[in-house]
Amino acid sequence: MRALVVALAALIFTGAAHAAPRVLAIQFGPDLEINPVTQDYLTHELSRAASQHYDAAVILLDTPGGLSTSMKAIYDAELNLKVPVIVYVSPNGSRAASAGVWLAQAADVLAMAPTTNIGSSTPIDSSGANLGSDLRRKVINDSVASLTALAESHHRNTRWPAQAVRVASNLTASQALAMHVIDMIAPTLPALLDRLNGYRTKDATRPFTLHLAGAHVDTVKPGFVTRFLNTIIDPNLISIFFLAGIVGLIFEVLHPGIVLPGALGAVCLVIALYGFSVLNPSWGGVALVLLGVALLVVDLHAMTHGALTVGGLIALAFGLALLYQNQPAPYHVDTWLIVGAGSAIAAFWAFALGKGFAARRQPVKVGPQTIVGKTAEVRTPAQVFVDGELWRARAGDGSALVPGEQVEVEAVQGLELTVKR
Repeated sequence: MRALVVALAALIFTGAAHAAPRVLAIQFGPDLEINPVTQDYLTHELSRAASQHYDAAVILLDTPGGLSTSMKAIYDAELNLKVPVIVYVSPNGSRAASAGVWLAQAADVLAMAPTTNIGSSTPIDSSGANLGSDLRRKVINDSVASLTALAESHHRNTRWPAQAVRVASNLTASQALAMHVIDMIAPTLPALLDRLNGYRTKDATRPFTLHLAGAHVDTVKPGFVTRFLNTIIDPNLISIFFLAGIVGLIFEVLHPGIVLPGALGAVCLVIALYGFSVLNPSWGGVALVLLGVALLVVDLHAMTHGALTVGGLIALAFGLALLYQNQPAPYHVDTWLIVGAGSAIAAFWAFALGKGFAARRQPVKVGPQTIVGKTAEVRTPAQVFVDGELWRARAGDGSALVPGEQVEVEAVQGLELTVKR
């Protein structure tokens, strides 16, 4: 009996020893930007790799870059993870550009597919232009230092990070390998994992020996919610949702009971507020947008001859322009959106105000005389229907009225209409 127990234990131990290693492959692409939404996705999956005791986490990277704050949160998560992190720039045609270079250099192993590239990490301002001289020196020097520190801790090339930041140097996979900017090139993920079997990572604070040959790979991708949220945090969409939400709610207040504009406006406003929580707007810009909409609405009910409309359009345009002035280049409101929205609103308000001015110039009519000149429908030889009312009527030429025919009201005499065909 004892021999049987020992044999079973040995069998279980041998099976465990030969169990295939597990790798969590986290897809970050194609062309997925680094922002608070994708930051939450990636850091969550990295944490899951550690909590579920995977042997390694692989980030399949393809990004044009993004926000520096989200970039730092992600590479901090990489540096503090309890399992080794591998960044693999793949598939062919992918890139690790701008902020993506920091994510790549923070990895314990940095590999690339053959037809990929890495680099172009020069910081830019919110309009996409170069920074001013003094600010540029501070930001450039800080960026060079942080990227160089990441490369140095993993025993990679410490000269190239300065070129990537200062002159936007960009390398192909073969160039990066020759300059020791990356650790290896591999055509596929399974090939990469086989090559890493027995590999020792270089970060002295997080030493790992990798045993990943024949690993079982679990691949995760950004889900519908992540991609949806990543789409709606476009500043242009947030601006449109914000305007639509305000207009919908105002329309519902001025015309209670219609319901649909108010409901859609509330949904749009909630989406816009979510966007504001992710990409912090300039509250001066928000105030100007609200002021502009308020002036436009007031001008529809006040005798200002369009003066408030002009002021509202100016406030609205400046508000949209300032809404995301503090965000980097990909995250600001497009100029053409401002011009298009302003032109469309100006055209609509000009039409509405023109109709209002025309109505004010019409002579005031009250009482039964207001139906003179209107078309009526004959219901009986002595009755017509006009403006929702039944009136006694007779033809001005004395002829008999035929039910169903259309006539025009000529005059009102007491409670009887005189009509003509």
